[in-house]
Amino acid sequence: MVDAVGDDVEVYADGGIRSGSDVLTALALGASAVFVGRPTIWGLAGGGAEGVARVLAGLTEELAHTMALCGLDDVRSVPRDSVTPAR
Repeated sequence: MVDAVGDDVEVYADGGIRSGSDVLTALALGASAVFVGRPTIWGLAGGGAEGVARVLAGLTEELAHTMALCGLDDVRSVPRDSVTPAR
């Protein structure tokens, strides 16, 4: 999708994002932003506002860890070669 639209529009990833590595994959494939609605709903159902905070903290920590393993330190500049697209 990102290749098709180029820089004309921003592309957002929504759906299927359940981990920090999913977030990194979406960013590497060119997403400008990544939405994490379903995991936050699970956190809300399981623990209210505190559950949502735990889910978001966990996703943030996992993203940071995955980025560190890839040698990356800034979500605004994740190179496309950080992942290998499915064929």
